[in-house]
Amino acid sequence: MVSCLDEVSLRIVESTRFFSKPQKMLIKKIIMIWNLLDTGTKSAEENMAFDAALLERAESLEAPTLHLYEWAGDSATYGYFIDPAKLLNLDAAAKLQLHLARRPTGGGLVFHLWDLAFSVVVPSHCPEFSRNTLDNYAFVNRAVLHAAQEFLEGKAPLSLTPEDLSSWDGSCRHFCMAKPTKYDVMWEGRKIAGAAQRQTRSGFLHQGTIALQMPPSAYLDAVLLPNTEVHRAMRAHTCPLLGKDPGEEVVRAAKLRLRTLLATHLNAASLKLRAQ
Repeated sequence: MVSCLDEVSLRIVESTRFFSKPQKMLIKKIIMIWNLLDTGTKSAEENMAFDAALLERAESLEAPTLHLYEWAGDSATYGYFIDPAKLLNLDAAAKLQLHLARRPTGGGLVFHLWDLAFSVVVPSHCPEFSRNTLDNYAFVNRAVLHAAQEFLEGKAPLSLTPEDLSSWDGSCRHFCMAKPTKYDVMWEGRKIAGAAQRQTRSGFLHQGTIALQMPPSAYLDAVLLPNTEVHRAMRAHTCPLLGKDPGEEVVRAAKLRLRTLLATHLNAASLKLRAQ
C-alpha cells in the first residue's frame, strides 16, 4: 500500500505557493495519522473497483485513508442500486464518450466532468469510525466544509444541510447535485459538495464530490432524459467554486490546493477527536 511518504503525497505536501509556514507544518502532520493515496488517472470502472477493494480490506488498514484520483475522459458514476438507463439517454452518452461506472456506495448519479472527486476509507478499529452512518457523513463533510471555507478565503459562511430537501420531481432524487441531502456542504443555500457511503463490519467508504464548474447546458440537455426537472434543479441547487470558464491552469491549481486542504482538515479533525 502506498503511504504518505510516496512521491505523489510529497509533491502535495511540498506545494508551497498557497501556504504559510505554519500551514506547511500542519500539512506534514498528515503523516502522523492519515494514509494518502494518489492513484493517478484511471477509467471510471477502475477508480470504482479500487475503492471497492479498499473497503474490502479496510480491516487491514492501519489508519484512515484519503484516496485521490482523476478520470480518464468524461465520466459519471451512479449508486449501486440505480439503473442508469432510467436516468440518461445512453445513446447520446455513448456518442459523447461519457464513461459510466457503478459505485460501490449508494446515492445518486454524479457527473465527474468538472468536479474534484475523492474517497475516504475509515477502518472500524479507528476512533473516526461510527456505526451511525450520519455521524460518519458529518465527520468527513465538516472537514470538506473547512477545506472549502479556507479555499474561498472566508468569502461567505458555509454550512451543512440540516435535513434532506424535497425533490423537484421523481428523477431529481436520483442525481446528487439536483437534490441537497443531510450534511451536504452548502454555500448561500446551494450545494458545493455531496457524497455517498457504504458501511461494512470492517469500516466505511465515503465517496465525495466537490463542484468546481457546471457542465455545459448543451451537454446536459443531450444526456439527460427529456421532460424532467433535473437540469433546472442542478443549476438551481449547485454552487461551483470556480465560476465560468476558469481555464485549465486555474482548475489544476484549484484541485491541488483543495486536495491539500482536504487532507489537512481531515487530519486536523482526527487530531481533535483523538485528543478528547
